[in-house]
Amino acid sequence: MSKDTQTPVVVSGEQHLIRRLGLMSAIVLGIGTTVGSGIFTSVGNVAGTAGTPLMTILAFLIGGLIMIPQNLCYTELMTAYPEDGLFVVYFREAGWNFLSFFGAWSCFWATDPVGIAISALTVSNYLAYFTGWTSTTISIVAIALIVGFTALHMIKMDAGAKFQNVITSIKIVPFIVLVLIGLFCVKSANYAAPAVEGVSPGLMSLLLGIAATTWSYDGMQTCGTMAGEIKNPHRNLPIALIGTVISVTLLYTLLSTACVGLCDVSILAASDAPVATAFENIPLIGKSAGTIAAVLAVVVVMGSLSSLIMFQARVEYKAANDGYWWKSWGKVHPVWKTPYVSMLWQSGFAIALVFATSLQTLLGYFTLICLIRNALTFCTWFKVRHKDNYHPTWTMPGGAVMTILAIVPTLILVVTTFIDAPLFGSIAAVLAIGSAIPFYFYFKKANADIIAAAEARRNGIAQ
Repeated sequence: MSKDTQTPVVVSGEQHLIRRLGLMSAIVLGIGTTVGSGIFTSVGNVAGTAGTPLMTILAFLIGGLIMIPQNLCYTELMTAYPEDGLFVVYFREAGWNFLSFFGAWSCFWATDPVGIAISALTVSNYLAYFTGWTSTTISIVAIALIVGFTALHMIKMDAGAKFQNVITSIKIVPFIVLVLIGLFCVKSANYAAPAVEGVSPGLMSLLLGIAATTWSYDGMQTCGTMAGEIKNPHRNLPIALIGTVISVTLLYTLLSTACVGLCDVSILAASDAPVATAFENIPLIGKSAGTIAAVLAVVVVMGSLSSLIMFQARVEYKAANDGYWWKSWGKVHPVWKTPYVSMLWQSGFAIALVFATSLQTLLGYFTLICLIRNALTFCTWFKVRHKDNYHPTWTMPGGAVMTILAIVPTLILVVTTFIDAPLFGSIAAVLAIGSAIPFYFYFKKANADIIAAAEARRNGIAQ
């Protein structure tokens, strides 16, 4: 095992990144990224769209179950191509070069730095709960958090991985304890509460509720973004992915069950801090629930922020090494062994976004295009499984059926998301694709030598 730690990742001629992350780090990447700021607000959002306690619980349960086929599909693709980059790699191997580039393009401009900025601001705002900081101070603290975690994961990646393991353990254990205590204090009458005003409970409200859980469950496949740096990937990746989806689905379903059992669903839907509102009804905790939730939120979201900065820059790094991005972003520091240029650009953009005013709204508009990207990622399985270099060491049960089960629910979410915000979602999608096209052709021409060399090396490795 120690020998693997010093084994360079030999992919497309890249002999820079080292496989030094173990099974625990792979699991922590998934759980630590997924269980973040989203769950502290999405319980109320889901309750407001699903409409009833039962529909709210079902939305979280089904939202998690939908992720099982998706994670099984990801697992097979990852063990076939254990490289950094996730969908950038799968689209490339399918021969869909524009989609490979667009995966990185949409991540950088639409979701990843935005997610970092939101997480940093969330931590800072929860700290302000205790300090009463001004908005300027909140922004400064958010920037300091981004700078600090970027330095940690860029310069001392091994120490960063250990920190990630520790903070994820610290945030998950009290989270579980609080949920279990809440379940012992629920009131059965709350489960029979009338629907939220303006919501007609039914299939459509359930689908919208499931769609509202999307960002809470997003991140389970995170370890695939760093698959090229995980030791023994053919063993550790399947365990990490399957373990993550089961653990998070169970945790979120129990949390939603506790919340709607502790508090009237209409009050929950109207609350800006639904978890704190629900847990105020636990005896002996009462009004201190806000303080407890704020402390827990700081730890939980800080762990997610650390995780995002740790892994996200690998997407653009991989695109650069394949020739479909700015060349310098593919550089790896000779001492730190991390993609430092890509990390600096990502965190720099996130810092600029700290001063934006509508980050959550912006992220919501790009949900549509990201769901479409995810559905197309699963479609790559039908293409790559016929390639000579496709040798997964773990295969999902059901093959084509399981892949369809991964695709169809995602397409349903695409439709419901479009129905919910047809104009702005469409505008965001058109802007994302329209802006990507000219840059794709620019990189294809400007980096033709890199693209050809990378393809030749891959063909050489395959042979």
